[in-house]
Amino acid sequence: MESAETLNSTEINWFRRGIAAGIPIAFGYMPVAVTFGLLAGATGLSGSEAVLMSMLVFAGAAQYMALSMMALGSGAAEIITATFIVNFRHLLMSASIRERAEVGSKRSRALYGFFLTDEVFAVSSTSELPVRSHYITGVGMIAYGSWVGFTGVGYFAGSFLPGLLTESMAIALYALFIALLIPSVKKEGKVVIRLAFLGAVFNAVFQLWLSTGWSIMSATILAVIVYEGIDQKIIRRGQT
Repeated sequence: MESAETLNSTEINWFRRGIAAGIPIAFGYMPVAVTFGLLAGATGLSGSEAVLMSMLVFAGAAQYMALSMMALGSGAAEIITATFIVNFRHLLMSASIRERAEVGSKRSRALYGFFLTDEVFAVSSTSELPVRSHYITGVGMIAYGSWVGFTGVGYFAGSFLPGLLTESMAIALYALFIALLIPSVKKEGKVVIRLAFLGAVFNAVFQLWLSTGWSIMSATILAVIVYEGIDQKIIRRGQT
C-alpha cells in the first residue's frame, strides 16, 4: 500500500500538471476577461461588483449576457433564469467528467465542479483515465485566477481611459455575440437563420405582454421547441 506521504506527493504532482495544462486557458481568458471588466464599468457596475460577479459566476457567456440584460433594465429573476438556461450544458459536462474522473471525496468533486468551464472540461477530458481530481482542480484554478484577476485589470484600466472610449466599449458586447454566431452560421447556416427568424417573430409577439428579458428568453425557448418539433415531423415523413 502507498503511504500517506506518497499519496500526498502524487496529488501535488497531479495538481502541478493540471496547472501547467491550464496555462493556455489562462492566456486565452485574458483578453475576454479584460473586455468584460471594461464593459462592466461601462454598464455601471462598481469594481467590487464586477470582480465579485466573476468570482461567483465564472461563466463568460452568462456574464456577458447578464451585462446586456442589465443594460436593458431586466430584473434579477430574468437574469438568473437566463443564466440557468445558458449554463444548463454544465450539467451534461459534469455528468461526463464524473464518469471519467477518479472516485474522490464530495469536497474535491464540488471544488472542481465549480471550476468546470467548457475549456477546463475539454483539457481535463484529454488526460489519462481515470482523470485525477487534483489535475482537474489545477486546470480550473489557474483558469479561474486568470478570469477573476483580469476582470479587475479590465475594470480599473477603464478608469484611465477617456469616458467617451469606455462608453463606446458597449459595442464590443454586440461584436462578441456576432463573433460567436458567425461560426455557427458557417456550419449550419439554414438552421441558425430559421431559429433566428422564429425567435424574432415570437419575441415581437411576446413583447406586447412581457418585459424585454422575459420576452427574449420565452421566444428563444419556444423557437427551439417549435423548430425541433417541425424537424422531427420532417424526419418521420422521410422514414415512411
